[in-house]
Amino acid sequence: METAVSDRIEKQVVLRAVPARVWRALADAQEFGSWFGVELVGAFGPGARLRGRVTHPGHEHITMELEVAQWEPERLLAWRWYPGAPEPGHAYQEEATTLVVFELASVPEGTLLKITESGFDQLSPERRVAAYRENEGGWELQMQAIARHVGQAS
Repeated sequence: METAVSDRIEKQVVLRAVPARVWRALADAQEFGSWFGVELVGAFGPGARLRGRVTHPGHEHITMELEVAQWEPERLLAWRWYPGAPEPGHAYQEEATTLVVFELASVPEGTLLKITESGFDQLSPERRVAAYRENEGGWELQMQAIARHVGQAS
């Protein structure tokens, strides 16, 4: 019996920082890596492809790859990636990607950050449930991580 899985994950958080500060935390590869837990090679920008080693303990064997799909400074950053925790040696390049969208909006308290990841329905049935579950919990942790990061003095 297959477990029902939504096609999208949606999270949001109000960050006590101006949109320019949140944008820098999202769009600067080194700064992004410090809170996201990845050492990226390359720079974010329209159409950019970045790759790097995950730095979370126990996950250092994982390589993250992404391709920027949309770039609207201080408003929207979107990328495509292979979701979940890819196992070494698996040819994920032959599989579908999901789309991760970060949307920023100024609010009186600072910046409303919305994160949506969609496209899970395009994944192979054997990967869909695990990738969704991993990322559902992962995005919850990443919302906390960016809140801590931008709350620090810059």
